[in-house]
Amino acid sequence: MSTDVTYTCVLDADRETVEFLSRLLAAHRHALGTRTGTRALGPFNQAVLVIRWFLNATRPAQLATDNAISQSTVYTYLHEGIDLLAARAPDLEQALARAHQSGAGHLNLDGTVLRTDRVSTPGPGRADLWWSGKHRHHGGNIQVLSAPDGWPLWTSGVRPGREHDTTCAKAEADLLPALERAATEQDLLTLTDLGYLNLSPALRHPAKKPAGQELTGDQKAYNQLIRGVHGIAERANSLLKTTFKALRRISLDPWRIGAITQAALVLLQLEHGRTT
Repeated sequence: MSTDVTYTCVLDADRETVEFLSRLLAAHRHALGTRTGTRALGPFNQAVLVIRWFLNATRPAQLATDNAISQSTVYTYLHEGIDLLAARAPDLEQALARAHQSGAGHLNLDGTVLRTDRVSTPGPGRADLWWSGKHRHHGGNIQVLSAPDGWPLWTSGVRPGREHDTTCAKAEADLLPALERAATEQDLLTLTDLGYLNLSPALRHPAKKPAGQELTGDQKAYNQLIRGVHGIAERANSLLKTTFKALRRISLDPWRIGAITQAALVLLQLEHGRTT
């Protein structure tokens, strides 16, 4: 007699979201020429597996048990779903065009470090590649562009956690030129914090206090204004991390963090029916 205990649970996601991913998976299988009945799970059940991982950070071992498949199959299905969703994420030009069409008065740019529990990796100068000295944990740096109210519009590829926001923004080759075009052609400026000091004329950030001097009254008022308006940008990072538990500690290859975040952005936009 089996001693296993089974129970019923409800996935906290709209059925339309699951069906959207299911259609992507079915189309992908068709493109690959996958024969009917040769996969352990159908597209719908695979979509449920992927979204369970995103929403609840369900362990692959548990997903394997629940679906009567091997852990290696779980990882295969999971990466397949991540890639298909990430491919649907808006690129930078799309995000900027949507922001302009929505009448946004400005954009917000902020970096966030997504924690990873992967072991240390040697980097330049024998430094730990993924260790963030600022946050004091391993992680990958993601740049997030958001609307004035902090709704995430676009996310970058991943950079190692040891890198500063300035370095990460420069590494995203199209980011600064695209923001500069938006500032020049559409008068759409981007607000940042001091982590992007003097990086681009398209960016507006607080004034830095000079060494041994005090800020002027005008500079203090300017800083208060910039920080007050830009502060809501933290909502974009919070929305992604609070909605998807998988983003709070990623156990997959750290270089996959960029695709994982882009996939999460697509799911978030689907769940809320909002892209701008």
